[in-house]
Amino acid sequence: MKDYFNKDATSLKNKSLWLLDMDGTIYQENRLFDGTLEFLEMIKKSGGRYVFITNNSSKSVYDYIDKIKSMGIDASYDDFFTSSQATALFLNDKYKNKKIYCQGTKSLVNELKTFGVNVTEEIEDDIALVLVGFDNEMTSQKLRNTCELLTLRDLPFYATNMDLVCPVSFGYVPDCGSICEMIYNATKKKPIFIGKPKPTMIEYCMKKFNKTNDDTVVVGDRLYTDILSAVNANVDSICVLSGEATLDDVNSSEFKPTYLFNSIKDLL
Repeated sequence: MKDYFNKDATSLKNKSLWLLDMDGTIYQENRLFDGTLEFLEMIKKSGGRYVFITNNSSKSVYDYIDKIKSMGIDASYDDFFTSSQATALFLNDKYKNKKIYCQGTKSLVNELKTFGVNVTEEIEDDIALVLVGFDNEMTSQKLRNTCELLTLRDLPFYATNMDLVCPVSFGYVPDCGSICEMIYNATKKKPIFIGKPKPTMIEYCMKKFNKTNDDTVVVGDRLYTDILSAVNANVDSICVLSGEATLDDVNSSEFKPTYLFNSIKDLL
């Protein structure tokens, strides 16, 4: 078994926890990539487990369950760990019961509320921090509120993920990282990002399913989030060229995936 660079990838057959990015890795917007269903079935038949780990905070886990079920993938809540969930856990740990202003989708706000986060979408006196997510429901008023809070108050500033773009059917649209760049241009405030490339999501999944670093592999299409998170968690990684990263990106990157494949189908 060889990867794109003819590197021996036989050890992948011993992996039992597959942490799979979604956008650009197993599908593009609403189109499932060829080989995805067969790949997931192969993991299950071999006694392994897969978990979808995504930085996309625009949808709740239940939204994602509905989305991939429409593509033919049967999934439950335990099959996901998102930047929204990681953010909720972080906020409950560091800012328990504090009021959080969130610029994000209704799904993100509702996800935070299910974890007991005290979240608001309005400017209020007792706001403790500002949170920005990938917001495909963004309005000029939301942006104005965020900029007003960051400009007039010395509040901590966090964001769910640093992805610059999100893949769609015709190419890409700006993701949370690009939204934060726009906010920086107006306020000169930069956020602390919570999702990948921090190792939190990977470590949480390994602990939850009682897996070791050697058992685990991350599959994704972004070097600066998916692959770097694997590097930071000290686990193997696979980069697929079906999303954002190009071969030139891989060749020029200071950190490398353990293995490279054109697509999930090639990996299968």
